[in-house]
Amino acid sequence: MESSKNSTLRVLEVCQVTPSPDSPESAAELSLPLTFFDTFWIKFHPVERIFFYQLTGLTSAHFISVILPKLKTSLSLALLHYLPVAGNLVWPSDAAKPFILYTPQNDSVSITVAESDADFNHLSGNEIRETVQSHPFIPELPVDDSTASIIAFQVTIFPGQGFCIGVSSHHAILDGKSVTMFLKAWAQLCKSAPISLPPELTPFFDRTIVQDPEGIDMVYLNEWLNMAPGGYSKSLKQFPNFGPSPESDRVRGTFELSREDIKKLRQKILSDYQLETSSMHLSAFVLSFAYTALAIFKAKGFQGNKKVLFGINADCRNRLDPPLPANYFGNCVSTYIVETEGENIIRENGLLFAVEKLSEGIKRLEKGALDGAKEKISYFKSFEPGSVEGVGVAGSPKFGVYSMDFGWGKPKKVEVTSIDRTIGTISMAESRDGSGGVEVGVVLTKHDMENFNSLFVNGLKDL
Repeated sequence: MESSKNSTLRVLEVCQVTPSPDSPESAAELSLPLTFFDTFWIKFHPVERIFFYQLTGLTSAHFISVILPKLKTSLSLALLHYLPVAGNLVWPSDAAKPFILYTPQNDSVSITVAESDADFNHLSGNEIRETVQSHPFIPELPVDDSTASIIAFQVTIFPGQGFCIGVSSHHAILDGKSVTMFLKAWAQLCKSAPISLPPELTPFFDRTIVQDPEGIDMVYLNEWLNMAPGGYSKSLKQFPNFGPSPESDRVRGTFELSREDIKKLRQKILSDYQLETSSMHLSAFVLSFAYTALAIFKAKGFQGNKKVLFGINADCRNRLDPPLPANYFGNCVSTYIVETEGENIIRENGLLFAVEKLSEGIKRLEKGALDGAKEKISYFKSFEPGSVEGVGVAGSPKFGVYSMDFGWGKPKKVEVTSIDRTIGTISMAESRDGSGGVEVGVVLTKHDMENFNSLFVNGLKDL
């Protein structure tokens, strides 16, 4: 299998890791219902990430005899605390809606082990490269009409360079906070094997606390199923990619806004438009999102003749009544759309306008997670294909992905690979050096990326 024009990938083994069989916890069957937060994402493509770990001089023998066994053993221990991860999303013929089911002796998590001779530094760098070069390092997440795996892993060694862990997770079961919570628990158990996990990494599974008096879960589920080709179809299969084929002319790049860059953006907006700091939400997230989105619109030659949509994925754990614990495991993310006329974005003060609109959207979140929730999918369906330009965000600087240390140091690079499978999605993470900056992943056509690179870099120089 080719990972680039001059490299190959060889699968060494595909194995199944079960929760540690020596514990009584793993012997009990467990099922969890889906909430409306879960059913909203049920037809979305899996979220795919790659964590690159640089280990110069790493040999295949050391990887196979030391690193891989530790990863497998600690994953088995982590699954004891997160039994639903080892289960499946199932939809029996007599069930009104799908649910999560863990069955002892039957369920496990798949790990593909592979070796590649690709250039690790090229793959884990920030320079622009073809999106398809990442795809060999992402595992497939099996899904059919009645059963869907929840998570799958691929560990790939690059002899003499390091290794990477590819993750594919079902979006209807794991939001970004939940999947990173699980990965952090796995990493901590691998690195130091504590007797117990700290409270922030100990999952809370109770779904009864999520109130849904209007039955929004079934509203979402029926909306999605009615969109299936040929009409209503009771199936767990995801829709085709929301965007061009991954093999199309697409490249990815990683761009950074330092803490100083963000400070200058904030000062520019306040000084140029004589604003009070309290009048807008000038967080690092809003400023980074607005700046990047405007550069994307300009790079694509957007003429302002369409509506513009900004998609904000908000963690609703503390926005419910009663609020959910911070360690709630599952989906508790809702997408909020900020809509405006495109002509406002291409004006000279487009950055200010974008920040204003995003600030308004974030303030709307104070109304709570259920505000407008019932009509959310029908609202998305109201837009004709090609009638809008939009940018959304995958990931968050709050997830702390660069703290994921399995015992061999923190990642050199964390990539949200799945952003090349959707239209207009960027990724965000905290800066690797912990300095308070923001790392942004962008996928565009080669031509648009050349324009974007110039706009993004030169725009920061001109602040």
